[in-house]
Amino acid sequence: MSADLLRTVGEVRAAVAGARRAGRNIGCVPTMGALHEGHGALIDRAVEAGDFTVVTVFVNPIQFDRREDYEAYAISLPADVEFCGRRGAAVVFAPSVAEMYPEGFATTVEVPSLAQNLCGAFRPGHFRGVATVVAKLLNIVQPDTAYFGEKDGQQLAIIRQMAADLNLPLHIVAVPTVREADGLALSSRNRRLSEAERRIAPLLHLALEAGRRKIAEGSRDPAEVRRAAFAVLEAEPAFRVEYVEVVDAQRMQAVDAIAGDVRIAAAVWLGSTRLIDNVPA
Repeated sequence: MSADLLRTVGEVRAAVAGARRAGRNIGCVPTMGALHEGHGALIDRAVEAGDFTVVTVFVNPIQFDRREDYEAYAISLPADVEFCGRRGAAVVFAPSVAEMYPEGFATTVEVPSLAQNLCGAFRPGHFRGVATVVAKLLNIVQPDTAYFGEKDGQQLAIIRQMAADLNLPLHIVAVPTVREADGLALSSRNRRLSEAERRIAPLLHLALEAGRRKIAEGSRDPAEVRRAAFAVLEAEPAFRVEYVEVVDAQRMQAVDAIAGDVRIAAAVWLGSTRLIDNVPA
């Protein structure tokens, strides 16, 4: 099976309209390409639900806080289209920057109440770019369901809030993080790691697990949980820690005391690669 590669808004809207006339529900999987098994899990959920599945592949320039990060982002569109086809996606929508942001484009979308902490504190403007492009993609595709990974937990919370606030008529499905055998969360950025860095990277997940054990043992003090995670990270000098936080599971906001559903979230630098992860506790 192969997926159709479409490059314009008109083309993807025509394909979706045809699927709707045929009685199909529409599923959308927004990505920035360089697809891996984590993305595959999102596509699989959509296909298993019987959706006419549209995978968007767009490296969004307005969500990068560092130009060099944008320019270094891996692009592998032919491989991505083949990957989507093998998983049963119907369409890959891969617009150009000019298609998404034509001359005169002047509108942005922002959820400031959820974007100030965690990654937002270290990447100014990032979540404005994310919310803007996701709002545009969802408006273009107009799916019944959109699928996002739990690894990007703060992004997921912001998209849920945006969709609710803007009355977008769709259901958002969160898909659990897919990991390597050693616990490292799958990410397109992992390919930037050197061999030595790749051996160290799973310690991020081990640190989160150390925090989770504290909660399982009965701790209700976020500071104690953070200390347990930090102890693992600080034992490895190659890590530069941005944050470790205990957050509300839905809104990804730091909590003063652990009650109800929480997640432990962290971001670190390993060499020139920034890694994020979170686990339920």
